[in-house]
Amino acid sequence: MTTEQRGERLRTFEPLVPDHSAGRRRDLASAAAGALLVAVAAVVGRVIQDGDGSLQVHWPPLLASWDPHVGPGTPLALGVAVAVVAYGPRLAAALPWRGLLLTCWAGSVAWILSLALIEGWYRGVARRLTTKHEYLRVIDRFDDIGAALRGFTDHIVIGPPGNWPAHVAGHPPGATLTFVGLDRIGLGGGAWAGMWCIVLGGSAAAAVLVALRALTGEHLARRAAPFLVLAPFAVWTGTSADGYFTAVAAWSVALLALAATRTVRYPAAAALASGLLFGFTCYLSYGLTLIVVLPAAVLALTRTVRPLGPFLLGTLAAPVAFTLAGFNWWEAYHLLVERYYQGAGGVRPFSYWVWGNLACAVLAAGLATVAGLRRAVASAPSGARGLVSGTATGAQRLAFLSLAALLAVAVADLSGMSKAETERIWQPFVLWLMPAAALLPDIDRRRWLAAQAAVALLVNHLLWTGW
Repeated sequence: MTTEQRGERLRTFEPLVPDHSAGRRRDLASAAAGALLVAVAAVVGRVIQDGDGSLQVHWPPLLASWDPHVGPGTPLALGVAVAVVAYGPRLAAALPWRGLLLTCWAGSVAWILSLALIEGWYRGVARRLTTKHEYLRVIDRFDDIGAALRGFTDHIVIGPPGNWPAHVAGHPPGATLTFVGLDRIGLGGGAWAGMWCIVLGGSAAAAVLVALRALTGEHLARRAAPFLVLAPFAVWTGTSADGYFTAVAAWSVALLALAATRTVRYPAAAALASGLLFGFTCYLSYGLTLIVVLPAAVLALTRTVRPLGPFLLGTLAAPVAFTLAGFNWWEAYHLLVERYYQGAGGVRPFSYWVWGNLACAVLAAGLATVAGLRRAVASAPSGARGLVSGTATGAQRLAFLSLAALLAVAVADLSGMSKAETERIWQPFVLWLMPAAALLPDIDRRRWLAAQAAVALLVNHLLWTGW
């Protein structure tokens, strides 16, 4: 690309919405409301937790403990934040598309890793997936994978000898088998497992860009890129397997978007691959069945069911394989519900967490996302008319995608199976809320980016997060 072409791209990177002062005031008001929700959840949660301990968290609404500290990742995280705030919007506009995808992935990995390294390499990365609740504690019980799968459901509930640790019991065996596979190819131990989650988790940002370009246009995808890199939920991406789950689900949606818009050479193959990933996603986490809202949104936006056949065919692969191997998903889910209520889930009050979870989501998504969602909700009536008539703008289509993710969050919240720890668990849904920040006016973009970075930096430096 020549210098003249780059300059032309920058000149055409125009605001999507007028910078009206009334709209900007409403953005700030919505962000302030999000901050107030967090504050109220913290104060009320503290009173409840000090009173009877029923919240089962030390620093409500987050599963965290007060622990002000700095670490080797501190200067790295500050450097990444400053670089993205200062140069992210301009680079997002100027880079060639493939270069933007790689830069976004690399930037996201740098942000996730630097935040994890605030705790140091051992405490922040290498040890995280080796604690008593985690997958790596049971690797030796999968020497015979077939036998382990056939007997998997026997060890979910607390009571029988040898019940699984919390995270193994709380997920289908696809999650554990991933780390068993890494161990089998010589990449065993917490360090390799941690880096697997960090590197794969970083790729989720690139997956969202691919989907946005196909569904809403390249202009909006480029606007969203810096916000995807500086996602506050990166605090938890680098410390749990949920970042890996997020990436698998995100690439499933991205591939379906390519297939539905026929912006890839082999749309049927992309739809089949999307289905394969979606089916496997359901065997990584029971709750991720709710990600089906996003593929449905993709088909609604593109007004086609053409990819549905290969997508469904691919979706069947994981259920068939696991069922033939002896694992019954439905039986395991019902046993998980029993296990959930045997533990903290049976103590934590729904009356608090049904709104306290949303405070966690605000911290994970950041205040810029809250402001962007305000604009998405405001545009919903006209956007719905545009979708029905086939005249929806790119911004309206982006708003629809973000609101679909918000619907998934609402269903997860009302299910009663997400009481606490949603800052970590809801990453696959919160990821698709982040592009709403692209709807914010240009004049405020760097300020909003700085606010996003500030949330993550404050949480990671002031608290010791549970996962």
